[in-house]
Amino acid sequence: MTKKTKDQADPTLLEANSKIDAIKQLIFGENMAEYSQEFDTLKKELEQRRQELSDYIDDTRKELMTAIDNLGTDVNIRISDLEEALNDKTGDLDAKKVDKSQLGSLLIKLGENIKG
Repeated sequence: MTKKTKDQADPTLLEANSKIDAIKQLIFGENMAEYSQEFDTLKKELEQRRQELSDYIDDTRKELMTAIDNLGTDVNIRISDLEEALNDKTGDLDAKKVDKSQLGSLLIKLGENIKG
C-alpha cells in the first residue's frame, strides 16, 4: 500500500468539500460576508467588555486593599489607645492599693492607740 500525500488527495473528499461549499453558498449566499463581519464585530465587543471587566476588577481590588489597610491602621490605633487606658487604670489601682505589711503596721498602731 502506498500513502497519499496532500497533493494526491482523495477525489471523493475534494468533491465532498466542494459540495459543502456549494451548499453553504446556496443557504447563506451573499450574506456570508455580512455574517463574518458581524461575528468579527461581536468578537471585538466581547474582547472590549472582557477588558472593561478586568479593569473594573483591578480597580475594585485596589480599593479593597486600600480599605483593608485603612481598617488595619484604625484597629492598630484603637488597640494602642486601649493599651494606654489599661496601663493608666493599672497604675491607678497600684496607687490605691495598700501594702499588707503596711496595713498591718497601721492596724497595730491603731489598736495600741485605742488601748492606751
